[in-house]
Amino acid sequence: MYAILDLETTGGKYNEEGVTEVAIYKFDGHQVVDQFISLVNPERPIQAFVVGLTGINNAMLRNAPKFYEVAKRIIEITQDCIIVAHNAQFDYRILQLEFDRLGYDYQRKSLCTVELAQELLPGQESYSLGKLVRNLGIPITDRHRANGDALATVKLFKLLLAKDSKKTIIQEAIKLNPKKQIDTKLRDIIADLPSSTGVYYMHNANGSVIYIGKSRNIKKRVNQHFTSDNRKSKKIQEEVEAVSYEETGSELVALLKENEEIKSIKPKHNRALRRTKFKSQLVQFRDEAGYINLRLEKADPRKEHITTFATSHSAKQYLEKMLVEYNLCQSKMGLHTTDSNCFNYTIKACDGACVGEESAADYNARVTEFISKHSFENKNFLIIDRGRSVDERSVVLIEEGKFKGYGFYNLNFQINNLDILERIITPMQDNRDARHLIQSYLRTRKVIKIMELTELEN
Repeated sequence: MYAILDLETTGGKYNEEGVTEVAIYKFDGHQVVDQFISLVNPERPIQAFVVGLTGINNAMLRNAPKFYEVAKRIIEITQDCIIVAHNAQFDYRILQLEFDRLGYDYQRKSLCTVELAQELLPGQESYSLGKLVRNLGIPITDRHRANGDALATVKLFKLLLAKDSKKTIIQEAIKLNPKKQIDTKLRDIIADLPSSTGVYYMHNANGSVIYIGKSRNIKKRVNQHFTSDNRKSKKIQEEVEAVSYEETGSELVALLKENEEIKSIKPKHNRALRRTKFKSQLVQFRDEAGYINLRLEKADPRKEHITTFATSHSAKQYLEKMLVEYNLCQSKMGLHTTDSNCFNYTIKACDGACVGEESAADYNARVTEFISKHSFENKNFLIIDRGRSVDERSVVLIEEGKFKGYGFYNLNFQINNLDILERIITPMQDNRDARHLIQSYLRTRKVIKIMELTELEN
C-alpha cells in the first residue's frame, strides 16, 4: 500500500518551514482507496514568493486546522504504507519536522518518483513534475497546489509501476506485509483480487516473484491455483505470501506482459512456460511457372516466414479459411498434393492456377494481399484496444516491422503525436514469441482499431 502525497509549505529557512496544505492519496497499486486533503494553519507567515507560486496566503489559513489537529489523520492514512512523493526527501523531511515539534517519532519508508522516473524513463528533458507529466501526456490541474500535484503524482506513479518490468517496487512493498497462517493467507489474498483481465504475480515472503500468470479473470484463475491439489500448486500454496497484479483491459497486452516478464524475471514455478509458444510457420516460394506458393513447415528460427501458429492443426484450419477468403489454390497452398489440378478446380472453386489457366500475375496479386495482411515486414502501426477503465485505451506499437512495446492513454488525450506516443510506451523485447502472440491474436480476436503511424503528426 502506498501513501502518495504532496505538501505546500511557508518557505523560509531550512527546518523552520511549516505546512500550509496537505493532500494524501492512499493507493493500493491500482486505485485510490482513501484520501485526505486539507489546508493547514502553519502558525508562521508565508514567504511572499511562495504566495505568488501557490496562491495560498495568510488570510486563507487563518481558520484552517493547525498541524496537531490533522496529525492523527495523517498517521492513520499513512499507516503500513510507503510514502511516495515527487522529491520525497523534501516532503518526508517536512512531515518529520512537523511531527518532531509535537514530540512524535514519525517513521515511514519512502519512494521518490523523481528517482524512479530517472531510472525507468531515462532521457527526459526535465524531471520536474509539471514538465515530466506534460511530456508523458498526463493531465495536471492546480499546479503548485497540494491536491493537483498529488493527483498528478498518483498518475505518474501508476505509469512507473507499469514500466517497472523487474517488479522491484512491488517486491519492496511485499516485504512490509505481516505473515499469516496458510488458510487465512490464501483466503485473504483471493478476496483482494479483481475479476478482470491482467497479469498476476505470486510473491514469497521476501517479495521475490515465484510465479507469473495472465487471465481474463484474475480472481478466478488464482483461486484455481489455490484449490488445485497437483504438486506445483501445492508448492505455490505453501510458498506464496502475496499476489500483486496489473490490470491491462486488453488480453493482448496481458499475453505480451506475461511472455516478457517470465523471460526476464524467470520465476521458479514458470519453467514450463519459458518454451517457444508455436510449432508451425508459414513460408513462401515461387515455383518454376512464377506462382507464389505457400507451405506450412516446422518452426525454424533460421528461416524467413510469414506468420506462425501454435499447432499444425490450427495452421491448417486457418489456411482452409484463407483459401476461401482469398480464392486461392489448394495445390499452391500445400493443402492438396497433386501433379494435376486441385480438387477445388473440379468443382469450379479454383480459377486454375494449378493447371496454368489463371495467370501468375493475377493469382500472385491475391497471394500478396494475403501475405501483406499477415506479415509485419517493414510495417508501422498501432493496435488500439480496451484499456484498464472505460476512459482509457491500450496501445501496442509495431515500428519498422518490430514489436516495440505497449502503453495506455486517456481518451481525453488522443494520441496524435509520435513523441508523446514513444514516451508512454513501455519498451519490450522484439522476439518470435511476441510476434507470434500478436499475429495469432489479430487472426482470432477483434481489436478496436489498427492505426497506421502515418496518421500521427511527427
